[in-house]
Amino acid sequence: MAEYTHAEVSAPDRFDALVAACEPFAVRGLCVDWPVTRAARRSPAALLDYVAALDAGKSAEAFVGAPAIGGRYYYEEALDGFNFARETIGVGAALRRMIETAGVDGAATLYLGSLPTAAYLPRFAEDNAMPLLPVAARPRIWLGHASTVACHHDNFDNLACVVDGRRRFTLFPPEAIGDLYVGPIDHNMAGQPVGLAVGAPADDARYPRFATARARAITVELEPGDALYLPKLWWHQVEALSPVNVLVNYWWDAAATGPDAPYTAMLLAVAAIAERPERERAAWRAFFDHYVFRPDGHPLAHLPEERHGLLARGQSGRIRATVMRLLRG
Repeated sequence: MAEYTHAEVSAPDRFDALVAACEPFAVRGLCVDWPVTRAARRSPAALLDYVAALDAGKSAEAFVGAPAIGGRYYYEEALDGFNFARETIGVGAALRRMIETAGVDGAATLYLGSLPTAAYLPRFAEDNAMPLLPVAARPRIWLGHASTVACHHDNFDNLACVVDGRRRFTLFPPEAIGDLYVGPIDHNMAGQPVGLAVGAPADDARYPRFATARARAITVELEPGDALYLPKLWWHQVEALSPVNVLVNYWWDAAATGPDAPYTAMLLAVAAIAERPERERAAWRAFFDHYVFRPDGHPLAHLPEERHGLLARGQSGRIRATVMRLLRG
């Protein structure tokens, strides 16, 4: 996996060119000069003071884990429940508890994830600017003890910036999905399905194909101030390795062509196609390849562009309107 210094990607057009390659890369020192990173570097108390000064006083839902789970927030054995409790707590109070109980034997672990700073820590984005990203990409903050977040994917591009503590990311490419033994789409820890084989014992007989994915894994460790770009649909397990950890991330769609999300289209295709006979599914696969994935180029390249109709450039709005009419019957 490629790595760059902050100076090497400081221009937005350079960063955009790297993102367009749809490959993960690390940027060392990208957020090392943020005020929040400098506060964390001084001391836990300085970090707490910085967060408290921004805290809007809103409560959030935290994961609380017994010492026995070792910070690995996950399913119960039968996949019918989870191995942690949920607690409503303020951001400042949660960080204070994290600091006070970090490394204490017998203490529960605490984890707050994906909090929009605009709601919970106003002025954070202004104080800790990220000029490489579109204005619409707004920061979210993640705080916790040492923990392991199960392997999952995001439906958007992701820039993850380490503020405090060390993080280890284990990455798998999108095409490894069949070897990860993905769990339920609609019953999971935090909204995204997880790769059940990742983190299981190496010889777990339930996941024989995982050896293939393991051979393709990419591991990268980040220090405070470092950042990682993850393209859409790349699988990643995230381990927070320090007693207290803070990360800020941004989600955005670097290749948006309209308001519709590919994941929505995939779910509709599941409903319409997945249970049809095998030969019919194969026929639809050929049509999807021809019209959507286009391995041979534009499906109407043999016609003048003015005859491309719905398949002409910039017609996503017309296509969407047609689909909505069809769904309404």
